[in-house]
Amino acid sequence: MPTNRYFRLTDDMRIRQRWHLRAPRNEQGLEVHHWQFFEGRRLEQQGTIRFPVRPTGQVLDFTLDSFATPVVHERVVDLFQHQRIQDVQFIPVQVEGHEGPYFILNTLRTIRCIDDARSKEVRYFTPEDEQPERVGEYRLVVGMRIDPTQVGDAHIFRPWGWNVALIVSEDLKDAMDAVGITGTKFEPV
Repeated sequence: MPTNRYFRLTDDMRIRQRWHLRAPRNEQGLEVHHWQFFEGRRLEQQGTIRFPVRPTGQVLDFTLDSFATPVVHERVVDLFQHQRIQDVQFIPVQVEGHEGPYFILNTLRTIRCIDDARSKEVRYFTPEDEQPERVGEYRLVVGMRIDPTQVGDAHIFRPWGWNVALIVSEDLKDAMDAVGITGTKFEPV
């Protein structure tokens, strides 16, 4: 039975002397368009994607790169498979100076679930923002709360209109905690 408690999964920046992954690069050394990993769609393999590490430090199982792209160790992939978590794609990547294997965690599900009234603050793009393609989308979400009745059976997803947030169910959070996945921080939403 699905849980009805959810958490925003972020990178635990409180870990001292941890590594930091920079923006992904392709085989030619050019920056990879990072927004594609937030669009909730399956992607084709694009050759070898590499993540520079600066500074080096403690290796983590879960890390957000400098643009909030989730990069995970094979331990996370194994956990998701064991838990039968759907709606994700694991894209193989290389992390500079580290064996791995590592993957971009590409979340394939987007759900319209932000509870504007319970969130601390929300703002929308308006015509005055001069971005007509974004009018009606969230411009700012502070203290996000979601409406769990809109989530259904999802265990991992991004909220529609604020796809920089990665949301997981309490069941998935507990499974990650139980096996000691490093680098995670969970904030109730």
